[in-house]
Order: sequence, then C-alpha cells, then structure tokens
Amino acid sequence: MHNQEAPAEHPQLTIGMDIGGTNLRAAVIDADGTIVDLEKLPTPSEAPALEDTIVRVVDTLRTRHPQIGAVGLAIAGFLAPDLRTVRFAPHLPWEDVDVVARLENRIKLPIVVEHDANAAAIGEHHRGVAQGVGTWALFAIGTGVGGALMHNGELYRGSFGTAPEFGHITVVPGGRSCPCGKRGCLERYCSGSALQLAAHDRIAERAYPESVLFTRFHRQPEEISGRHIVKAARDGDKLGLEILRDVGEWLGRGLAMVQDILDPELIVLGGGVSADADLFLETARAEMAKNIVGQGRRPLARVVPAELGGDAGMIGVALLAAQALD
Repeated sequence: MHNQEAPAEHPQLTIGMDIGGTNLRAAVIDADGTIVDLEKLPTPSEAPALEDTIVRVVDTLRTRHPQIGAVGLAIAGFLAPDLRTVRFAPHLPWEDVDVVARLENRIKLPIVVEHDANAAAIGEHHRGVAQGVGTWALFAIGTGVGGALMHNGELYRGSFGTAPEFGHITVVPGGRSCPCGKRGCLERYCSGSALQLAAHDRIAERAYPESVLFTRFHRQPEEISGRHIVKAARDGDKLGLEILRDVGEWLGRGLAMVQDILDPELIVLGGGVSADADLFLETARAEMAKNIVGQGRRPLARVVPAELGGDAGMIGVALLAAQALD
C-alpha cells in the first residue's frame, strides 16, 4: 500500500501532464485542483520526439505562468517501484527508461511520475466522485484500459508495483493481439483502439452496408477513428450503435471479474472514452449484473463516470507534484 495523504496547499502552480498512447495533454493546475491552462498535442511515436515535446510543452506553459513550481507526468505503462523508470509501455516508446533522468536537466523543475490510472484515481479521490469512498476501483478507458484500486485512501500497487492491470485480463483466449504481447486482453474489446478494430471487422464483413461508416470508410477503413464511430452512434447509425453496445458488453464482463475478486463499493470509469459513457454504460451495468457470482443475492458496486472525466489524471498527478514543493 502507498499512502496518499491529502495534498498540501501551496501558492505555486503545477503542471499535470497525461501522456497517453494517442494524445499528450498538459494542464496548469492550482492548489484547489482547478485547471487554469491547457495544451493538447498528438503523442509522438519515437522517444526523442516525445521527450522534446514534453520539454516544449512545459516551456510554453512556464512562459505563460512563471509561478509553475513542479511537473507531474501521468504515464500509461508499467513503472518501477522508484516511480521514475518506465519498465514497459504498450502504447509509448519507452522501455526501461528513467524518465526523470531524461528530463530533469532540461526542465529544471521537480518532476513526479505516476501511472496514469493511479493518477486519475488520486484526482477522483481528492477532488472527484470517490471522495469519502472506502474501497473502489477505476477503469481508465482511453487508447487502452488502465486500472487503479484504492482502499481507505491508499493506492494498492501490488508486490512489484504493477497492479492492477484490469485492461490485460484475458477475456477471449487466443483473441485479438494486444501490444502487451498477449492475445484476447480486455482492452482489445472495450477501449478507443477497440472501437477501431471492431469497425474494421464489421466493414470487412460488409455488415450494415447502409451505415455511414461503411459508405464513408469501406475503401479506406484504416482512416476510421473512435470519434467517427461515436458520432455515428449518436446520430442513430446501426453499425455505430452495435459497436458501442459490444463495448459495453465486454466492459461489463470485465467489471464482473473485478466485482467478484475485489468486491469494491464503487467502480469509476475514467479516461477519454468515458466522456461517451452514456452510449454504453447501461449495457455494461446489465452485463456486469448477469456475470457476477450470486446474481441478485449480493450488493453490486455503483458504476459511474469519473466526475473529473478525462482530466482526472492530469489533476491527480499535478496534486502529487504539489507535494514535491513542500
């Protein structure tokens, strides 16, 4: 367990940067956890370019806000217990890299590193929907699916610092290949990248040829994005709605596993995809209820979107960075 005491108030601002597989988002955060400025860029696919981008974004924000005193990096990957070395990141170009060492001489500010889902959990615990909750879990649904678990205000990291990887629960043995090296991981069926994979499969099968997704992308399916699919679903497109329903079903099965093993009172859905949770949340809740042990005879965790939405990771890691100023 790692104790996460309430962040101390400090007059200086901090930067919280959420480095995902698709986008890099950096916010200037005040002592109350309020975003006062924001930058968003595509995440570069090569390590030198990614590090240059981080430095450039920090420099840009410091120019506008000279009182910035520390930087927090929320990273989608496996971190070493030192909380500065990225062991492996399925969607990022770092492997066994001491990120702090790479950046501290260029940024020249205190740097704090945290797993992105843990950072989001810290944000929700201190400023969001999980305030005052005892045992709860977070699914960070973005390009992939990350996980966090908190008990009585403490993060659970496991013996080697990598828990809990909800996104890499095997739900389809021998299923879709995952960047982690396995096959059939949950995140390949209920994440931003899963939306695209499902659309590619349906288009190849010529399902719903009347769908706007089919007519627009059947010649170049690689150009379809999660935003296209979500918009189609909101417009009532049958293929878009089916893909989002499938995402909800797969997510619900993953939620049921977490409910059976950990028995949390609350499960929070965070990450960028959670902004569209209304399209799949009821399906996920129903599928979860169908797949738990003791159906109808035990309490179910509340499953809710993150109050801070996709900003939770930035806010959480910025609050951690503020502690480095004490």
